Amino acid sequence: MTTPPNPVKELPHKAGWIDRRQALACVLPLLAGHAPAHAQTELSDLARIRASGVLKVAVYKDNAPLSGGPANDMQGLDVALAQALARQLNLSLSLLPFDAGENMNDDLRNMVWRGHYLGYGPADVMLQVPVDKYLMQKNRQVMVLAPYMRQSLVLMHDTRKLADVSAPEDLKGMALAAERGAGAASALMGYGGGLLRTQVGIFSTGVEAAQAVVDGRAVAAYVTRAQAESVLFRNAPRRDDYGLSRLVLSGVPDNGWPVGMAIKSEHKELGQALEMALQALRNSGELLAIFKQQGMTLTAP
Repeated sequence: MTTPPNPVKELPHKAGWIDRRQALACVLPLLAGHAPAHAQTELSDLARIRASGVLKVAVYKDNAPLSGGPANDMQGLDVALAQALARQLNLSLSLLPFDAGENMNDDLRNMVWRGHYLGYGPADVMLQVPVDKYLMQKNRQVMVLAPYMRQSLVLMHDTRKLADVSAPEDLKGMALAAERGAGAASALMGYGGGLLRTQVGIFSTGVEAAQAVVDGRAVAAYVTRAQAESVLFRNAPRRDDYGLSRLVLSGVPDNGWPVGMAIKSEHKELGQALEMALQALRNSGELLAIFKQQGMTLTAP
């Protein structure tokens, strides 16, 4: 290992030696020149962010209706929430859109506590993280906090063709839709040993699956409530022609799952500030307004 240079030994002098007062007089200006760098490392997590003036928020790419669109003009619920949180903290917003990894553990590593091997991240906070004890136990480097919504799966159906659904067997013979790679698709196709498998059309996203119902290409779609509500809000000619029913399938949480934010586990000041900002948005009614603007229902986490 290379030994760092000693500023006292390397100072120029005439007689080959200098007394202590002379050494300090020369060294202190050098140390002062390095003070900003040292001070920067000593700042708390929140103070560092405030000093930068920017809150960096990680959101998923291509995750409509929560976050999607071109990087310079992303739209969706999580984007609107990120903007509101930054305003509450008197900071500018910098979005860090990212592609989903193999699993949530990868996403937390890449966007919260270490950064991606391609060079982007980590962010100050990541949105759309399940508030799950098992997930937190596996990822001790992060803290999941401030739940702001509850995700759940629903069966969006055309009530003119399927008035009511009380059991999966009611779907026999119906054209169904689901999102590729989603747990909803696996649960639907696996029910009853594959009872409905041949009826399920697979779409790239849950929004596309829900849109297939509006377009008449499917009778029902098994998607998240957020996906269904956003499609009905924007694209359905008559909202009353469609229903959102609960469908109980193996492996699907009965009451959905709460969703919050993730930060580095040691960034407790930032965590407190985010929780206070979210509570302020709730109290003022702005959080409810954000959900309404997206055509979604604000449900208790």
